[in-house]
Amino acid sequence: MSKTGKGLDRRKFLQLTGATALTGLQANIAKALSISANNVTGTIKDVKHVVILMQENRPFDHHFGTLRGVRGFSDPRAVKINLPKKNGPGTTPASVWLQPAGATNEALGFSVPPDSGNLGGPSNAVEVLPPFQIDPKSVDKKLKDMGGTWLPGTPHGWDDIHFAWNKGLYDQWAVVQGPIAMTYMTREDVPYHCALADAFTVGDAYFCSVMGPTNPNRDYMFTGCIGNLSNLPNGSDGFGAGPVTANGLSTNGKYFVWKSYPERLLDAGISVKFYQDLPVGSPFEPNFGWSPNNKFFGNYGDNTLLYFNAYHTAPVNSPLFKSVCTGTQLESIMPAASSKANDWKAWAEHLFDEFRKDVKDDKLPQVSWIVAPEGYTEHSDAPMDYGAWYISQIFDILVSNPDVFSKTVFIINYDEADGSFDHIVPPSPPESAANGASTVSIANEIVTTSTPNGAIGLAQRVPFIVISPWSKGGYVNSEVFDHSSVIRFLEKVFGVHEPNISSWRRAVVGDLTSCFDFGNPDNGNGRVPLPKTDDFLPPPSELAGNTPPTFIPAPSGVIVGVPEQEKGVRPARALPYELNVRGTVNGSTVGLTFFNTGQATAVFHVRSTNNADPVRYYTVEPGKNLAGVWNVGTSYDLSVFGPNGFARYYQGSIGSGAAVLDVVSAYGKQDRGSIELQITNVAANLAEVSIVDAYTGKSVQRFLQPQEKWQIKSSLEQFYGWYDLIITVAGDSTFEYRLAGHVETGADSISDPALGGLKLKGSKPTN
Repeated sequence: MSKTGKGLDRRKFLQLTGATALTGLQANIAKALSISANNVTGTIKDVKHVVILMQENRPFDHHFGTLRGVRGFSDPRAVKINLPKKNGPGTTPASVWLQPAGATNEALGFSVPPDSGNLGGPSNAVEVLPPFQIDPKSVDKKLKDMGGTWLPGTPHGWDDIHFAWNKGLYDQWAVVQGPIAMTYMTREDVPYHCALADAFTVGDAYFCSVMGPTNPNRDYMFTGCIGNLSNLPNGSDGFGAGPVTANGLSTNGKYFVWKSYPERLLDAGISVKFYQDLPVGSPFEPNFGWSPNNKFFGNYGDNTLLYFNAYHTAPVNSPLFKSVCTGTQLESIMPAASSKANDWKAWAEHLFDEFRKDVKDDKLPQVSWIVAPEGYTEHSDAPMDYGAWYISQIFDILVSNPDVFSKTVFIINYDEADGSFDHIVPPSPPESAANGASTVSIANEIVTTSTPNGAIGLAQRVPFIVISPWSKGGYVNSEVFDHSSVIRFLEKVFGVHEPNISSWRRAVVGDLTSCFDFGNPDNGNGRVPLPKTDDFLPPPSELAGNTPPTFIPAPSGVIVGVPEQEKGVRPARALPYELNVRGTVNGSTVGLTFFNTGQATAVFHVRSTNNADPVRYYTVEPGKNLAGVWNVGTSYDLSVFGPNGFARYYQGSIGSGAAVLDVVSAYGKQDRGSIELQITNVAANLAEVSIVDAYTGKSVQRFLQPQEKWQIKSSLEQFYGWYDLIITVAGDSTFEYRLAGHVETGADSISDPALGGLKLKGSKPTN
């Protein structure tokens, strides 16, 4: 990415964050950050190895919602839902954090009034279940964090997630999924994950591919689709089955037949290997590599290529079988139950024998997928500490050979978010004309063969970390990604195209390249302490197969309420977005026009406080625009959301005496960005217009005669391109237009200061 102009001034950044030099580093993180990148060409071609570890079932807010500098719990532009009133019909706007609790949760004691404590919700609405933290002391008086606790999971089938998503209304997470859906962790619970994010690059706009369970989401990473293809006349299994929306074999009990990306890589001469453990016996049926009787060997069925006919029928000596269907077999070398702790530790470390040897001997394949046993996957009912131990082994092995690490990208992502809540409403294709429009084809993105019918995705955000010599420095990347982005990145590195990815998905989600600085890779050298994970290895009793009982939290043992994030900002990668919206009032209708003058396709999602209005999605390609019209009564309240905190809010009244402004905005890329407004008074009356800059607190006013224009330009240098401008008109308390987001200049920047503790001025309360 370009570093020209007034991009990221590291000295200024350190002043903003209050960061100082940190000492006492664990040897391997210090070593990793000191290893220079392979920089022969200064391009993506310097990447020679890509290692991918997909973990399980954690939403982004759950892991990283309190992490400094990401779009988490302090998001000033969280959407509002229409919360049902306590008595009588109708709804009232409330923050998305205040999910309706529902009768079941209320009976369990998991609910509070929306205006209790510091929630700030409406007093006349039903009880809610906001995010909550489990008090570790409620589990065990000696516990300091929740990292090592076995917790229950939540329903996460195709139907569960679609019902919680609720056509984008996004208001049924607690009702459908139960209280566990609203839990979150802090740095104390996931210290290793947070330290990796602080040292390398974290993505805060990486979404699940499918509103559904594990296998369909992993199919997107391995194949670019779920069989939602036009070239399968006999269905995804050759026997008429539709797209994959559930775990297991097809609805006909058959293996799947479309081509996978590892096959294409092998056909092109690219080396591929799956590092996994397999129980003794066939890697295929009945358990597809998963051991139901012990959580610490096997692959948990997470190598979903084992559900494909090409692998099932591959000769055991073929490159296809040997690359994807083989692995270690810890089951065959288990210690005796009475063995000492060191014996069990050595046994667990045998999981990495092949990977360790290949890295040591400089024989790591060009593309590696690593599949963990169940207990290390961080699945919603497995301890996060165990996942941290597993990740740390991979990381330490890579760093042990500096020459290999200098050429390697290590990607950590999560297949799905369980049935848990994340506050960002994901981008989605319009399911019908009533739900919006798209300038790019949405073919094969709507499923009509599963119940309920609907959009495949995207689904909730999940954690995403990119570890490499080209992604050092604790950056945040806010470009929209999903699991198909991993294939897109491999396409860029190795030149092997995947035709399975749909037109809509290829347009809307990125290819991960914005996470890296290939031209100046060592610019981001940072120094952060990486916690040791020696104590995160499961105890011998659990390794032997004795899983402790699941801890079920009680209402008395939780801390309810939306937490603040850690203070400060982090460096942010330049993004390809330049978006705009223009609102117009015409009689009893409000029109919105969506403009994309950037370099990447984006989805605008529009919400209304009128319950009769469905949530709409407008997908707009670069250089194009779309428009929509809303019928309104006496007033309107529409909000528009896009990537990286982009938002537009339109509130006002209809009729004689109501304020009506035409607001047009444009961006400047000089210095650290600017925004120019042209405001026209299109009402019949004199208007006293005020503009408040919510970041600085400064305000300006001007009287506008009917049809008079006011042009005003604001420099955004102080806050690195972030803006939040609130426009009001004296005498009309219903009128408020608000424009917020970030101006991209082509240079790296910083994360939204409002996420790091800066209190915005002049805006109405979020809740």
